Amino acid sequence: MTLRTTLTAPLSAGLHTGDPAAFYAAIFDMNGILRGKRLPLSHLSKVLSAGTRMPLSSIGVDIWGTDVAGTRLTLERGDLDGCCLPTGRGLLDLGWPGNPFPLLPLWMTCEDGSPYLGDARHLLAAVLARYAALELTPVVATEVEFYLTDPAAATSGSDSIYAISELAGMSAFLDDVYAVAAACGISVEAATAEGAPGQFEFNLVHQPDAMKAAEDTLFFRQIIRNAARRHGHEASFMAKPFGDHAGSGLHVHFSVLDAKGQNIFSNGTPEGSAMLRHAVAGQLATLADLSLAFAPHLNSYRRLAPGGLAPTRIGWGYENRTSALRIPAGPDVARRIEHRVSGTDANPFVVLAAILGGALHGITQQLSPPPPISTNAHVEDQPRIAKDWPDALERFRRVDLVGQILHPDFVAAFAACKQQEQEVFAAHVSDFEMKTYRLAL
Repeated sequence: MTLRTTLTAPLSAGLHTGDPAAFYAAIFDMNGILRGKRLPLSHLSKVLSAGTRMPLSSIGVDIWGTDVAGTRLTLERGDLDGCCLPTGRGLLDLGWPGNPFPLLPLWMTCEDGSPYLGDARHLLAAVLARYAALELTPVVATEVEFYLTDPAAATSGSDSIYAISELAGMSAFLDDVYAVAAACGISVEAATAEGAPGQFEFNLVHQPDAMKAAEDTLFFRQIIRNAARRHGHEASFMAKPFGDHAGSGLHVHFSVLDAKGQNIFSNGTPEGSAMLRHAVAGQLATLADLSLAFAPHLNSYRRLAPGGLAPTRIGWGYENRTSALRIPAGPDVARRIEHRVSGTDANPFVVLAAILGGALHGITQQLSPPPPISTNAHVEDQPRIAKDWPDALERFRRVDLVGQILHPDFVAAFAACKQQEQEVFAAHVSDFEMKTYRLAL
């Protein structure tokens, strides 16, 4: 197989149009961060046919890339290798600044060829297999919010939601993002200026391949990050990078098709079908215990606070953006659910596995939701999303239903990763803490 059959170079400024000398072979770790190796192009055929080896522990490292003791994959087991196999996506040019090397995405299996469930790609594959067994197909789209900042200056200015002037001023950057995404097979719809200076949102196209939707979202984040650097900016996917401005969400829209290709959420009315309500009820019933999947970091919970459009209560509503689940208006054939809890810092493979797994739980158990909310959901008497990071971790690791929806092996590994991350933050003394107590006590 030649390079030209697996790579189409984007025709955007600053990107290469010839054959590279090397490529990156990488997996996504549990936090959605690419980890792998650079290989000479002469190794491409071998990796495409047989994969490459990496330690199982490499997928379970914490946010700093440090081995997680709680997974017991390093010293206790001799740091065993797994086999990383191509996903079938081929080589992708994500537009890395300063070098021409494309990426070959991989996913990890155990030595015996069985899926390694620390790899969230396998987690989502298992959930989708349960849908397929019922002859159902989720149709998924994501909305990716982020901040674009000047590395040399703090954010400034006034709120700029839907401001054309913001978009016009960033045309070169936006054009670059669209060009690289298109060359990688990622279909992007609208770009909007969001509710804070320097905040933008891209909407990815609905597709009946939830696995591709998840990986497209992660690839797209890297494309945005790379394009920002080429244009002298930084892109931040923190859930709440600025305390006085809006947080950044990863909103997920989904519907479900039956074997005949019909939307099971549609029944000819704006309210939607009984299946839609079952799916809503399943997500509501599991949302608090799965909060760690949607808000996996310390900063994630700064976004899930009253006063904005990010949800704090577990409820649903029609055209209600203060609720955790929103049923958008529009044509009946496109009746769908919008899940508004996740921050853009979350791993889309984990997010989609949790959302679709919760919905399927409601469908198979024929659960019924409470009445929809038509007012400010923040002040309604509804259960709360996990109140903070430690609460989310405790719920995630102790509730049996979490392991049923996801997988016990993943739950244990992800919980250990987050436990270690929490302990590092708990031991860190911030400048604000030092200034407060050093002078006051």
